[in-house]
Amino acid sequence: MMGKEQSLQPSLFYTNFNIDQRVRKDHPLRKIKKLIDFDFIYQEVKSSYGTNGHMSAPPPVILKLMLLLVMYNVRSERELMATVPERLDWLLFLGYDIADEIPGHSILSKARKRWGKEAFRKLFERIVWQCVEAGLVDGEKIFCDSSLIDADASNNSVVNRESLKYRIEKGYQILEERLDEVAEEPQAEDDTEGKGEANRRYISTTDSDATVMRQGGGKSKLRYKSHRAIDSAYGVITATEMTTGGVNEAHRLGALVTTHKSTTNKSVETVVGDTKYGTVENYLYCYDRGIQAHMPDLKRTQEQSGLRSGIFGEDAFSYDAETDSYTCPGGNVLRRRSHKEKRQAIEYAIKFKICKECHLLEQCTKSKTGRSVKRHMRQEELDVMRHHAASAPATRDIRTRQHFMERSFAEATRYGFKRSRWRGLWRTSIQDYLIAAVQNINILIRHGYKGKKAVGGRGKEGLHLSFCGLGKSCAQILGKICAAINHTTLRCPIPEFKM
Repeated sequence: MMGKEQSLQPSLFYTNFNIDQRVRKDHPLRKIKKLIDFDFIYQEVKSSYGTNGHMSAPPPVILKLMLLLVMYNVRSERELMATVPERLDWLLFLGYDIADEIPGHSILSKARKRWGKEAFRKLFERIVWQCVEAGLVDGEKIFCDSSLIDADASNNSVVNRESLKYRIEKGYQILEERLDEVAEEPQAEDDTEGKGEANRRYISTTDSDATVMRQGGGKSKLRYKSHRAIDSAYGVITATEMTTGGVNEAHRLGALVTTHKSTTNKSVETVVGDTKYGTVENYLYCYDRGIQAHMPDLKRTQEQSGLRSGIFGEDAFSYDAETDSYTCPGGNVLRRRSHKEKRQAIEYAIKFKICKECHLLEQCTKSKTGRSVKRHMRQEELDVMRHHAASAPATRDIRTRQHFMERSFAEATRYGFKRSRWRGLWRTSIQDYLIAAVQNINILIRHGYKGKKAVGGRGKEGLHLSFCGLGKSCAQILGKICAAINHTTLRCPIPEFKM
């Protein structure tokens, strides 16, 4: 018999109603709530609260709300707070009951301003360390790349700095003070680098930190740039940094390596990047630290493009250390001409009248002053690094890096990665930390504490350790007990951590 829909008559009272029973047991938010200890935020933001005034929302609740905002890519904070009472899973995650009062949306913007970006950086670092303890971070090889982020500002907000001064006078001073508020925040040393003539001349009245950048053949837009380093084992993001759009990614390699060391307590042995990272500075940086630089040589790429295309590269010239000179493919000798102190290089050249008589002139140079070759003061070290960068293992790593990085950035787009939610560099950094934290949480949930290299274990071939919340010390003790046993599986006597 066909049933008929009855008109709804709400009950006055709901007895025996339990949110915990209404949310499925394998819900991702249940796993996150059990996996992540959000109470650390109390100590981190303690100094930003006073002793008088209204009682604020608990900091762990605010932090969870920020994660929900990013995890579900909610369009605005108003919409987030309006949706919370409608979602039983969100209420369970936040620790609210169905009858509890939900705070207003302004608590989020106030908390960001009060806490600053350091609190969110601590969240990111703690989750990275959990991934390390879970054996999901190898630590020896990292892939590096960057991606442009559209600023929350229109191109119509860009004005000429000089003309604005004359047009607005006193009004301009007030506007300038407002735009300079963000500049008081601590910024990276190289954030001023990469600002070309356009960004030195023009400024956005909406977001003064964003810089005008063009990507590919598209239009110029106000943008930021996110720099990332991910581990080669499971793709855990071990380092992330947000800068203005004009910062060259090659300048941030050292910062990413340092952050990786800080967050994982593991030393990098191999760095993999694309051609933009293959600069002289980065090669020497890696050489000084004993790091393999699997990055295509930027100089070689430049020699094969533009005006240099079709002419002999510098590797076609042979160097003689005894005479301190180069011999060109035509058999002529290039001698030292000048010292480029800023580039730490020596220039070797030949007179043009000699070049003019050479039958290989068209293949050698298009310059009207003759061919020249530059040799770095540390050329021997550079040659070693470039040789390794062109090896078969480096080629494989470079190919693998492309898939790893594209997958990482593609996953980040689910969480609103390609456009800044807020204005200002430090606020956009908060968004970057939250997105990276969410992506690492997903990896932690997906693979759990069953990594390829559990702390104190030897991976899949032989000894395997699954350990509890006691962490590294517990695993190390068990590792010593099992050191003499081959192909044995032992488990911690304390109940295994389950998600």
